[in-house]
Amino acid sequence: MGRYRIRVATGAWLFAGSHNSVQLWLVGACGEAELQLQLRPARGQEEEFDRDVPKDLGPLQFVKLRKHHSLVDDAWFCDLITVRGPGACEEAAFPCYRWVQGQGELSLPEGTARLAGDNALDVFQKHREKELKERQKLYWALEMVLKRVYTLLSSWNRPEDFDQIFWGQKSALAEKVHQCWRDDELFGYQFLNGANPMLLRRSTSLPCRLVLPPGLEALGAQLERELQNGSLFEADFILLDGIPANVIRGEKQYLAAPLVLLRMTPNGKLLPVVIQIQPPSPSTPTPQLFLPSDPPFAWLLAKAWVRNADFQLHQLQYHLLNTHLVAEVIAVATMRRLPGLHPVFKLLIPHIRYTMEINTRARSQLISEGGIFDKAVSTGGGGHVQLLRRAMAQLTYRSLCPPDDLADRGLLGIPSALYAHDALRLWGITARYVEGIVHLFYHRDDIVRGDPELQAWCQEITEVGLCQAQDRGFPVSFQSRKQLCHFLTMCVFTCTAQHGAINQGQLDWYAWVPNAPCTMRMPPPTTKEDVTMTTVMGSLPDVRQACLQMTITWHLGRRQPDMVPLGHHKEKYFSSPKAKAVLNQFQTDLESLEREITARNEQLDLPYDYLKPSRIENSVTI
Repeated sequence: MGRYRIRVATGAWLFAGSHNSVQLWLVGACGEAELQLQLRPARGQEEEFDRDVPKDLGPLQFVKLRKHHSLVDDAWFCDLITVRGPGACEEAAFPCYRWVQGQGELSLPEGTARLAGDNALDVFQKHREKELKERQKLYWALEMVLKRVYTLLSSWNRPEDFDQIFWGQKSALAEKVHQCWRDDELFGYQFLNGANPMLLRRSTSLPCRLVLPPGLEALGAQLERELQNGSLFEADFILLDGIPANVIRGEKQYLAAPLVLLRMTPNGKLLPVVIQIQPPSPSTPTPQLFLPSDPPFAWLLAKAWVRNADFQLHQLQYHLLNTHLVAEVIAVATMRRLPGLHPVFKLLIPHIRYTMEINTRARSQLISEGGIFDKAVSTGGGGHVQLLRRAMAQLTYRSLCPPDDLADRGLLGIPSALYAHDALRLWGITARYVEGIVHLFYHRDDIVRGDPELQAWCQEITEVGLCQAQDRGFPVSFQSRKQLCHFLTMCVFTCTAQHGAINQGQLDWYAWVPNAPCTMRMPPPTTKEDVTMTTVMGSLPDVRQACLQMTITWHLGRRQPDMVPLGHHKEKYFSSPKAKAVLNQFQTDLESLEREITARNEQLDLPYDYLKPSRIENSVTI
């Protein structure tokens, strides 16, 4: 006769409890036993039971459970089951962290992470094979969204009229944008530390598509001097060239592919020098150049065209594709190719929480036919799908890894590049965490090469999810621990810090619509002298479009009430003390960075908060 102590923890989510009864069995190396429990799980509660079993079951391998219902299937969210057997020093943990529904039998293996080759007991190998087979049926639809997606206010005449929708709770930075959106300094700052810090690069030569007409020799000489000094930067929106513009409520919208050249001053300020805009009409093939010395309305409108172009690339290329959809590829491959016992599954599962759910909502509400993009955005109506295809063709492995991406863009070592600084610090902290976990299970490179589940996961991401991306630097297999750690760091960073940097700035930078117009209702000007306030207002979004932009900006940019900060998930997927120590060190490192960023921000006129660890969501959930 042996006494077992069983603890059953139910999640704290809404409706996590269940009125159905639950039946449990303990399965050990020497047999199994059904427990006579009257278990009806209550939300957020942990229930404890002591039960005598006729014989010692030996080392515990599984807890099996079945939920019974008569009339209503009341789903139950089970967090964790722990069991302490007779004479045992420690509890055995059986992680669940999922909804239990229906009347089928669910087997929870003991929580120690195991590679496929580590399974001395055949029961674990059979379990992981069965689990993957079931998951591959469930997560069958792995393909990129690119293949599937095809007022109450009076009209206004001045930018100040946008104040009518600029109300409610807003940040100090949003108010700063409201007050200073016309300033060249704030315009340049956004390329370094705004909602989209991913396009700017240091110029290594004058852009080949820059056209300097006669009479602007002085400008050419200035650009050459800045180039030689290493202080010339560029933001090229060429990806938008030729993308068809939307038609909203019968009215044609307009797109352009601007080219912006900026200079960095000795004190780190980034100021625009010239904006080139190619008119969409083939009858006017010569691009128009705009300078800070131009008539004020012409220069303001040119900057608005740049901000509109940045809105399109930010939302579609750098936000939707490079974070949401890449995270979805990682999530689906993880569910299809890695069983719950695999250490890489345990490492990644907290960072793919709710990703597929939020992406499903994006498909049905934002980029679908008749969605927000079709109703209010200049790339809607099909242009957004073409843009995503182009962006996908340019998505490289290096572009998802900040040490490589920032080096390629010439942005290392710039004191005023706050995104770059914080991203590198977070990458290093994440890399140490990933390495700590990986080295617990992969002691040599040949163990990495010999893991069939891991190699199938890698191949599915690159060849299936990312559409044959090996020619863009993504691996199709892992040959070493170093290569695996780098790839996993990219996965965790993309699903957490990078999404935080790209998502959080929307409420600050887009709430004041003239700073980031979602659409333009008139073509770019061909003459500067004729641009008036009427031209500017006629180009910016109308009342209906601006209201939609404000609504979606608030929805996407607000802090989520159930937000889980980076590294602070409550689920205990790893049960070994060494793995828990690695996670604890990760949390300590993040807390240290938090203090560092807080101290720095106290010295800045414009604090950069988007990569403070406490503000970074642990997965892509919004």
